[in-house]
Amino acid sequence: MAASCREIAALRRATVAARTAPAPARRGASELCLAPFHRTPQQQGMGRRQRRGVKVVAAISEDLPRLAAPGGKGPGAAAGEGRRPEKVAVRAALTVRRKQKEDLKEAVAGHLDALWDMLGRSVALELISTKIHPRTKKPLQSGQASIKDWCQKRGVKGEHVVYTAEFMVDADFGEPSAITVANRHHREFFLESIVVEGGLPCGPVYFACNSWVQSTRELPSKRVFFSNKPYLPSETPPGLRELREKELTDLRGDGTGVRKLSDRIYDYATYNDLGNPDRGKEFTRPILGGEKIPYPRRCRTGRPPTDTNMMAESRVEKPHRIYVPRDEAFEELKQGAFSSGRLRAVLHTLIPSMIATISAETHNFQGFHHVDNLYKEGLRLKLGLQEHLFQKIPLVQKIQESSEGMLRYDTPSILSRDKFAWLRDDEFARQTVAGINPVNIERLTVFPPVSKLDPAIYGSPESSITEAHIAGQLDGLTVQQAMDEAKLFVLDYHDAYLPFLDRINAIEGRKAYATRTILFLTQAGTLKPIAIELCLPPSQPGEPRPSKVLTPPCDATSNWLWMLAKAHVSSNDAGVHQLVNHWLRTHAIMEPFILAAHRRMSAMHPIFKLLHPHMRYTLEINALARQSLISADGVIESCFTPGPVSGEISAAYYRNHWRFDLEGLPADLLRRGVAVEDPAQPHGIRLLIEDYPYANDGLLLWSAISNWVESYVQLYYPDAATVQSDDELQGWYHETVNVGHADLRHAPWWPPLSTPEDLASVLTTLIWLASAQHAALNFGQYPLGGYVPNRPPLMRRLLPDPERDAVEYAGFLADPHRFFLNAMPGVLEATKFMAVVDTLSTHSPDEEYLGEGRDEGAAPWTGDAGAVAAHRMFSADVRRAEEIIELRNADQSRKNRCGAGVLPYELLAPSSPPGVTCRGVPNSISI
Repeated sequence: MAASCREIAALRRATVAARTAPAPARRGASELCLAPFHRTPQQQGMGRRQRRGVKVVAAISEDLPRLAAPGGKGPGAAAGEGRRPEKVAVRAALTVRRKQKEDLKEAVAGHLDALWDMLGRSVALELISTKIHPRTKKPLQSGQASIKDWCQKRGVKGEHVVYTAEFMVDADFGEPSAITVANRHHREFFLESIVVEGGLPCGPVYFACNSWVQSTRELPSKRVFFSNKPYLPSETPPGLRELREKELTDLRGDGTGVRKLSDRIYDYATYNDLGNPDRGKEFTRPILGGEKIPYPRRCRTGRPPTDTNMMAESRVEKPHRIYVPRDEAFEELKQGAFSSGRLRAVLHTLIPSMIATISAETHNFQGFHHVDNLYKEGLRLKLGLQEHLFQKIPLVQKIQESSEGMLRYDTPSILSRDKFAWLRDDEFARQTVAGINPVNIERLTVFPPVSKLDPAIYGSPESSITEAHIAGQLDGLTVQQAMDEAKLFVLDYHDAYLPFLDRINAIEGRKAYATRTILFLTQAGTLKPIAIELCLPPSQPGEPRPSKVLTPPCDATSNWLWMLAKAHVSSNDAGVHQLVNHWLRTHAIMEPFILAAHRRMSAMHPIFKLLHPHMRYTLEINALARQSLISADGVIESCFTPGPVSGEISAAYYRNHWRFDLEGLPADLLRRGVAVEDPAQPHGIRLLIEDYPYANDGLLLWSAISNWVESYVQLYYPDAATVQSDDELQGWYHETVNVGHADLRHAPWWPPLSTPEDLASVLTTLIWLASAQHAALNFGQYPLGGYVPNRPPLMRRLLPDPERDAVEYAGFLADPHRFFLNAMPGVLEATKFMAVVDTLSTHSPDEEYLGEGRDEGAAPWTGDAGAVAAHRMFSADVRRAEEIIELRNADQSRKNRCGAGVLPYELLAPSSPPGVTCRGVPNSISI
């Protein structure tokens, strides 16, 4: 790898030298016209496909040479006589992406813009050179030129339209590496790219814009776009320095005012908008972020406070949009897919809510076949409602008539190969390493397990599990021998839940324990649960905790109790997965890094270019989560065990356990004790559970990302001095730590950012979290968790206890099947949960996957050939990883991913078609 890095670095140096080499002789007039779809070496090195399906546009037409300054004999004659013309012609080709669906208001505005354009209120551009004027010391500018064919192309069909503008510039204008755009129309437009070509010696200049350009009536200042050539701050050409700083100043804003949807301002705020105290005390939620409850920061909206609490920000309720910087909002394809998913959620959620209200009773599943009917027969039949009841709900009647099948859930993948696999202990254990939440299992090193909670409040820290409970399950080993041989593992949710159980169990229809599960690694390489501990908080501080320990069953009664215990473990696991591992450790943690990147690093910065695809849509999906998912009485509170204490459970993990230096995959595996360092292994660590699909596949992608990042960093940072002297880079990291994660800014574990190795490590972790880690935790939610008995998101009953409630226990003995189903979520909770995770598990049609080509239409993402070559190597590494994953899923020795009825593990297989596929690794956290 080192040799290839040196080759790439040498290629970059050659490219830089070529940029500064003397310009070649001017072309003759006949040579000025470019081939319509000519591709430069930059473009030839791009990836497997063009993301937007746009071909490179030739900006120069046959008649452009005749636009030379009057009095000259044309570029060809000038070259032949050894004289340079005073003026040369340059043309800019702008690729604009149109909306595919326009409402009446937008259509009218489009016609008005065309009329406005005819009257001279057009889109104006100005080129800015890398040079400065020798006398004024200001950047050389071309003077304004207007797009000349906007009105004529109003009726052009197609998603993309190419417009042109023509300039006359001095022959020694230099390279136009910035361009300003003033949109004097009434409405915004989406500018994908600009290609500038003409009689300049620098050749074509590419601008990858991918941005909304607001009307000057909305934002009076001109938009500025920089070419795709990366520049460290110290390398910025003189003509661009002032613009570079001004653009960052504009993006930072001044920290005041209410943000408009058209704004492009990135700033920070606490999570003070999750509650709505104006609706009542039950909708009040604590502010997450600050000394009292540490938490990452989110994007500031500047909304006014609520009427009843000056510290809480007023809410924007759906369907109204919540502010994110304009370019962070979903694009049309994504918005369409999300709206479709939201529609399904409404259909699946609204109708059960109506039915529950009309019938005035709570619907429980009457049998497992009723759960199956969610996938077979749909809503109408699954509840056994009569025709007259539907007539009371016109919406439902209309849906039944016009959208037959819209209410039927897809069968989750977990049922596709073995409908009854979820009942087995080995499947329960398999899901800890190949399921939705494969990141909590830890090696057991202390027995019995010990709590870290305050014993003065929560009682004795030692677990109630004894050696007697598990001795018969250890294949003849003692507990100490099993621990020494790395055979014992634990899922420990005791400390995460116990401080909150009194409040959770006081909620009607919610019952939970704080659980611990001991698992044994068998000689076959699979895991089996050998003990489950269910704990409740002490009745008085410091008193013994009520707890019970269950072991694998030996009769009918203990079998049903064991099933209930596993369901409570799964419910604990579902809450920690959603609130901690998924939301906090990917979504919320990334937001400050993204905000700081936009505020402190120019779009010209090579590290910004590296991170850019891994930041796409994250601010928007996080804003939508605050609006609908993690808010008071939102989906997470409604569907998962923690309910209104969900935010506090997430914040407790952030305060007590989260460490950025341990969020990378190898570090996390070592922290949990499921791997040990081993320099002889390909990834430098050896897994103690050899057949650990998440870790096995994750290490492939981690290595690919790490190699790519190291290669890229070496192109720009040959030594520590270049890292330390990069003001934008250091400002980004400093602001992320001290503002975005301000509550933990004094923690000693923050990695330094002093050397190229430090930088590569930080960037690798960020890209891993945004891509592979999020994919592993997100896209299996419906396929692997959509069958509620397998993984209930909440429980409604504790285990039956003859001493606590003899009548309930008698009912359990008489009908354990009904007791089990009544302990599960009811129909309303289950269908709401299923609708939400179905939407969250969906890939949109415009998804961008890890390792795919980064050709953004007409303009390559970077002008650095060395970076293009390094990314091509990365793409090849990712493709090889996918091939290896496919082979592993066919390897029958890997029993956790291959076998009779066993689902293959594909959550880290990089590619995927749209939809719910249980595979695919997008570049960013986009859902």
